[in-house]
Amino acid sequence: MILSQISFLDCVVFMIFLSPQLLLHVGLLETSTWVLGALPYLFFQLPYQFLRERYFTEKTYQTPFVQRSTAFQDLVIRCVRYAFAFMPAYIGRVFFSKAVALPFLRFRMLRHGYLRSPLAWKELNSDCFKGLWIFTDESRMPDIVVYYCHGGGFSMGSSYFYLEFLLAWVTLLQNAGYTNPALFALEYKLVPEATYPIQVQEAFNGYEHVLSIIGDPSRICVGGDSAGATLIISLLLYIGEHPEYRTRCPALSIMISPWVTIISDENRNTPSDYLNADSLRRYGRQYIGTKVKQDDPLVSPGNCKDLRKWRLASPSSGWLFLFGSEEVLGPETRNLIDMLQKAEVAVDVIEEQGSIHAWPVAALYLGENREERLKGVCNIVKVMRQKFK
Repeated sequence: MILSQISFLDCVVFMIFLSPQLLLHVGLLETSTWVLGALPYLFFQLPYQFLRERYFTEKTYQTPFVQRSTAFQDLVIRCVRYAFAFMPAYIGRVFFSKAVALPFLRFRMLRHGYLRSPLAWKELNSDCFKGLWIFTDESRMPDIVVYYCHGGGFSMGSSYFYLEFLLAWVTLLQNAGYTNPALFALEYKLVPEATYPIQVQEAFNGYEHVLSIIGDPSRICVGGDSAGATLIISLLLYIGEHPEYRTRCPALSIMISPWVTIISDENRNTPSDYLNADSLRRYGRQYIGTKVKQDDPLVSPGNCKDLRKWRLASPSSGWLFLFGSEEVLGPETRNLIDMLQKAEVAVDVIEEQGSIHAWPVAALYLGENREERLKGVCNIVKVMRQKFK
């Protein structure tokens, strides 16, 4: 199921679903206080900065993202940039919650003529982990499974917020010739309520569950974006460190804008990206907690400099990295790619010039046309088709 670009009507409906959830989970006073604090930016700074750079600045002096974006994309990313820097995580968590994302998806489906999804999904809640299965045909064994961890700085996000992206991914796998693709999205615990190693333990338990369903690790592709990609890398390093688990290593790893090194001087703000380095450090310290050293490779994979460990951690068909040239996390991503190449493992890299954090995910909602919206997912499926014979 592939829907069209987010419209202004969609934005209005999203706010209608969001408002009561903010009042319920955050409260009228705190919500109002934050909104009032944001009004000067929304009514004065945002219009001024947007109009000045977009319409009164020569293109060669515009930021790389503005040069390639539509006005709608530019406006949305400016709002996201402000929110990531100044919105408290407990408010942002409501934005990405199931209670908001699921009814919004159902509205979008209805607007496109879908009374129900062509693909089925169901929640799985166990004592050790939680997640969301997406099935083509639950009654048959999948011929390929994607195991996915969502992003959100470990502090916000949910599988339901990513559901439209994940449904499109499975749909394109069907179109590519797989007869019964499936996807499991891990719903890991968030900070500050839970810290490392809880999320990595959940990732391992979820992976073991996926393996119990399909039976063959050579039919599993693991992947994630941002903090979710961090969990996947930590999972792979953990598998590689334990000889009894190495035969369970998946075939391929998809890295969308990974947060490679949690605390790093290389993670610096860029004029284009919406991530904020100070916010990343704050969320990162919450994830690491007080009982673990921040240079522990299992909590912050970029600190692993042992080529042998990277060889043992690498999936049999290697890695695919997708990220933007303007990312705050770009330098550490390039460092990891260099490390893997030195370890002589298979690495495919798609670094999109002028692009920003997790754009393959964001573009599905913000892309101007079908080609732009599906470009990132199509690239992923193309590599998967090459790797899974």
